[in-house]
Amino acid sequence: MKIYEFLAPCHFGLEAVLKREIEDIGYDVHQVSDGHVCFKADPEGMAVANLRLRCPERILLVVGRFHATTFEEYFDGMKSLPWEEFLTKDCGFDIVKATSKKSALFSARDLQAMGKKAIVSRLSGLYGIDRLPETGAYVPIRVFSFKDEFTVSLDTTGVPLHKRGYRKKVSGAPIAETLAASIINLSPWKSDRVLMDPFCGSGTILIEAAQMAAQIAPGAYRSFACESWEHLLAKRDFDDIRQECRDEEDRSVRPVLYGYDVDPDMIAIARTNAKRAGVASMIRFEVRDVADMRADESFGFIITNPPYGERLSEKKELEGLYSALGRGYDSLDSWSMYVITSYEDAVKMIGRKADKNRKIYNGMIKSYLYQFMGPRYEKARR
Repeated sequence: MKIYEFLAPCHFGLEAVLKREIEDIGYDVHQVSDGHVCFKADPEGMAVANLRLRCPERILLVVGRFHATTFEEYFDGMKSLPWEEFLTKDCGFDIVKATSKKSALFSARDLQAMGKKAIVSRLSGLYGIDRLPETGAYVPIRVFSFKDEFTVSLDTTGVPLHKRGYRKKVSGAPIAETLAASIINLSPWKSDRVLMDPFCGSGTILIEAAQMAAQIAPGAYRSFACESWEHLLAKRDFDDIRQECRDEEDRSVRPVLYGYDVDPDMIAIARTNAKRAGVASMIRFEVRDVADMRADESFGFIITNPPYGERLSEKKELEGLYSALGRGYDSLDSWSMYVITSYEDAVKMIGRKADKNRKIYNGMIKSYLYQFMGPRYEKARR
């Protein structure tokens, strides 16, 4: 079976987490760069990666690469790629996105238009037809250039992977499902350990944790662009892989997951989202101020995405929230805490130095993941 190169974009700063996740599902990673992880897989890997991976934004199938500094070189480079391996005579296709950084060619509209002309030129010549019908399966194409080196790929995902399908309503500044899953995977949290989010908002962090505990694949109940690409992977094979994912689920698990928010409307939304995700019975949501944060368990994890300015305009309010978070954390013996925020005085207000911090770009917002480490689980249980 043919082996392809796949490219998985992720949040800047969390490449190592995605690398481990890809290796855990059985594929070889051959390159890690800023915001991207490359791996090799057969056509079935296209389905497995979309269905099982929690951290990337999408899965791209690499068609090829070339160097270009003029539009003539770009046209020739696009035309030289083996499009007949990836597009049938009747496939519909468009270059849905063209991105250029530090390159001579930067007009997205021109790159899209000329790129499609080049593909049509190659395929119409190979198939001996003047006009491609484009009535078959639709294939979105993406072009990325960095320092005049172009990477061309098929978008196997379509709607981004962070759109799991369960989150119909959100808070004012929600954390993406993929980012939430990445932070959980970065931490030592396991499903037999307590997890709390005192600023749970629409519930994303806890819902992602619950789905991990129940082994619910993140893509098991949504569709993907590549499902109709029968020339690369038969639909029945894709459906078989999806069913394997569903067969592994264990919705009887009862992890200890606490979600608090001061806003009753947010708690109602979180409960609705958890129900849609199939994990409502696994999470205890409660209207509670961060100042009243507490737990009976002597060991656990806080993973949270507090407000950091976009939702609250008054700095004094932020100071009070983060100070309350710090006091609440002080009262929890042997707990660890992971806080992602762009609020510059977060550590100062929490009142202790973070053991680790990691720069992460949450969309276009530069954020930091502050990690306050409790004792190892085995030691804490003694």
